[in-house]
Amino acid sequence: MESFSQIDLAQWKQVGEGGNGKTYENAARPDVILKVNNARLGSYETVKHEYDVSKAVEQLGLPVPKVYEIVRVGGAYATISERIKSKKSLSRICHDEPERTEEMARLLCKKGKEMFAVPCNTDYFPSRKEQVLWAIDHAGFVSKKNREIIKAFAESIPDRTTCVHGDFQSGNIIQSGDKYYWIDLDRFAYGDPMFDIGHLYQICQVYAPMKQVQNIFHMTLDQFHRFWDAFAKEYTGKDDHSEFDHLARRFACLDIIVRTRFMKPSLPERIFFGIHVRRLMKQF
Repeated sequence: MESFSQIDLAQWKQVGEGGNGKTYENAARPDVILKVNNARLGSYETVKHEYDVSKAVEQLGLPVPKVYEIVRVGGAYATISERIKSKKSLSRICHDEPERTEEMARLLCKKGKEMFAVPCNTDYFPSRKEQVLWAIDHAGFVSKKNREIIKAFAESIPDRTTCVHGDFQSGNIIQSGDKYYWIDLDRFAYGDPMFDIGHLYQICQVYAPMKQVQNIFHMTLDQFHRFWDAFAKEYTGKDDHSEFDHLARRFACLDIIVRTRFMKPSLPERIFFGIHVRRLMKQF
């Protein structure tokens, strides 16, 4: 394994925090940002994957911050990337200007549709459908009967070769002036856009009552619900989006299960996932 520069975190100032890690800046290096993952996501394999994926997404022509190098922070690995100055995530804009929540939802819809229209590099990126089918077979927190029902639905999903982000939500698109950038791309894949939309539904409707989630996204429960309502109306072009919600809940169930493809859930997490899968099974 090649050698990497060692970063002294004492020389960096924390400027952001998300569900997967923290970001830092250094006055001596004003054009870059340091991203340090949480402990269990700080392995070389995980960080190298994020680095490679960012490079590959950039080659697709999608707007992403440039990633420059992998570094060491103590015993973990991290990345140095382009610092997008004066940037705000859509979540932060919703927090700072709550009256713009619906506007940000429509913006995410617009940018999402632009991404979904881009043909993906299927030689490099994985199939989200295949990842989901694998995860269903390995989801021990789902009963055999429910696995069969869920798998039948997953197998019926049309094969698509369009780009899907994998963590499609208001915190993972940032604005700087009139430019927008996608971030946190480690679960990027190709497939039906509903995989991404199911993830957004999961956050805005299933996880939104949790205070931890509200703190991460800087949004209230009411804002999450308003955000989803505006997004769904914009995406479908209909005021009544109940059928769309029904489908999104089915994909939200898949979204819970596919997480086992990217992590090794603890016992409490498996219990948590199992509870929510059973609740969402009412849609099948």
